[in-house]
Amino acid sequence: MAYIDMYDIKKRYDVKQIFDGLNFHLEEGERVAIIGQNGCGKSTLMKLAVGLEEPDDGKVVRDSSIEIAMLSQMPKFADGATVKEAIESQLSELKAAQKRYEELSQKIADNPDDKALLKEHEKLTAFLDHRNAWDLSNKIERALQEFKLKEYENRLVSSLSGGEQRRVALASLILKKPDLLLLDEPTNHLDVYMVEFLEEILLKEKFTLLLISHDRYFIDHIATRIVEVENLKLVSYKGGYESYLSQKEARLKAMQRDYENLLRLLKREEEWLAKGVRARETRNQGRKRRVFELREQAKKNPALIRKMKIELEREKKSWKGEKIVAKKKMLFEIENLNYEIAGKKLVSNFTTRILQRDKIAIVGPNGSGKSTLLKLLLGRIKPDSGIIKQGDLKIGYFDQHREMLKDDATLIETFCPDGGDRVIVDGKNMHVYGYLKNFLFPKEYLDKKIFQLSGGEKNRVALALLFTKKYDCLILDEPTNDLDIQTINILEEKLLSFEGALLFVSHDRYFVDKLAQKLFIFKGDGEIEISHQSYSEYLDIEKEIKGLERFEKDLQTKEPQKQSAPKKKTKLSYKEQRDLEMLPPKIEELEAKIDELNSCLANPDCYNQRGLSEVSSELAKAEEEYEKLSERYLELLELEEELNM
Repeated sequence: MAYIDMYDIKKRYDVKQIFDGLNFHLEEGERVAIIGQNGCGKSTLMKLAVGLEEPDDGKVVRDSSIEIAMLSQMPKFADGATVKEAIESQLSELKAAQKRYEELSQKIADNPDDKALLKEHEKLTAFLDHRNAWDLSNKIERALQEFKLKEYENRLVSSLSGGEQRRVALASLILKKPDLLLLDEPTNHLDVYMVEFLEEILLKEKFTLLLISHDRYFIDHIATRIVEVENLKLVSYKGGYESYLSQKEARLKAMQRDYENLLRLLKREEEWLAKGVRARETRNQGRKRRVFELREQAKKNPALIRKMKIELEREKKSWKGEKIVAKKKMLFEIENLNYEIAGKKLVSNFTTRILQRDKIAIVGPNGSGKSTLLKLLLGRIKPDSGIIKQGDLKIGYFDQHREMLKDDATLIETFCPDGGDRVIVDGKNMHVYGYLKNFLFPKEYLDKKIFQLSGGEKNRVALALLFTKKYDCLILDEPTNDLDIQTINILEEKLLSFEGALLFVSHDRYFVDKLAQKLFIFKGDGEIEISHQSYSEYLDIEKEIKGLERFEKDLQTKEPQKQSAPKKKTKLSYKEQRDLEMLPPKIEELEAKIDELNSCLANPDCYNQRGLSEVSSELAKAEEEYEKLSERYLELLELEEELNM
């Protein structure tokens, strides 16, 4: 069933064309990720889907029976609401449904043959089942814990930072579970543990999603399909991010083959045209036009092929870069470093060395002290105790506030403050536009003021400026925030080839895995662990350890629970008894349907008439539903047997 259909959409802002003939369809159960360069129209596509924007031309059809909700970049809350109140206010419909369900259950117990009550009860059951809203209190508590909001639950939402407010809005939405959820950069302001929780909920609760993200692991884990905004239209790829890369590579090869065939055809036609007089005869004018059309096609395709090829080559580069075995110069020597603020330990007895060409990722939960360590190394704050010995080195620093940029300067003034239009990059004298083109800036941006740029564009300028200087060490604080995937690929390429040391704070697991040779892991309470594993491997092992710890804890608490002799359940609940009675006929219907569909697939006349893919899809859905209902029925039979023992 289609939730959203877009047909031949055209959209422009002022002189900039965003979409021209775009088509898009979103089905129930899909999780679609939108990717593309900053400014290409990703957010516009999402706003068209939800109805916040209207197309200049074309048609958007939304299923009027479904609830659509969107995570806003700047969420709004009721005045005076606390964090917990703000979350609960979004769940008022679910809480009302729960209360009405309990009332109906009591009434039906007294009037079991009242058809109107039974019908309303069945409808409410389906509503609560669909949103998995049977245990809201526990789900609210878990969301508060996992999104690190528990300590703020009684604080006014208005007193929180922008990132914390987005976490409140995100928690509300995943608990509310609308039919279609739209997420614009949902992993911004989340640490890696929050992202893992979000992935778990979205998959477990079977959300239908339309999302924008630059987190490639998140896309790979979540997306069932990727749509890329390209040349004012969409190109669709099945599966997650790794699948997207392989499909795009196959598409590139097909385009190269088509282009080679086009050149061969053009060569033959050019030879014919060169023959002269006969080409000017009336009956050959059509063929002559075809030659000129082929020339135009040949001009257009190479640029697109080259663009795709560059993007793919960036992705296929070695994840760790070349290993350098030469002797490395000491840049920092850290001994017994300690720092705390307001009684909270952020760095405790930390000792390490940082050498030339080290590539170190600083990772851990939000608020654990990662950015503080960077400021200690930069000398912007002083340690409570311990020593930081620094070699003779020049440090380049990138922070989330982009302090190296001046708002009233143009791009060309930023890169050429002494006049002219040339920059020196890696020893090469380049025109500033030729350099900025590598960071995806069009020529008309050269005279734009910094304050006129978006957050992502400012980040691109700051990073581009960083690579025009000669540094021994780069220190980067969340460099991928607000960047699109294409720009992150460019940044990775630059950093992999950087000859000096690299220290960076990031929650982007793909980015960390690709660059880091070493991890500084903030564990909390000032403890910093050093690891040479990949970040993904470290997180997997950490998850296994936590699972074992939970298992041991459960074993330890089982015995005391037995001694406390909790009240034993003596009968099935009304819902369980109702399911036990209603499931057998439903299961029988599905069995008959599966048999009928299998028979159709064995009969060419049948499946040709109904459509092979349609029948196969219907069979897969029926088998999935059959398995689900059968499992539920067996669980209830076992429970009934236990209660009767």
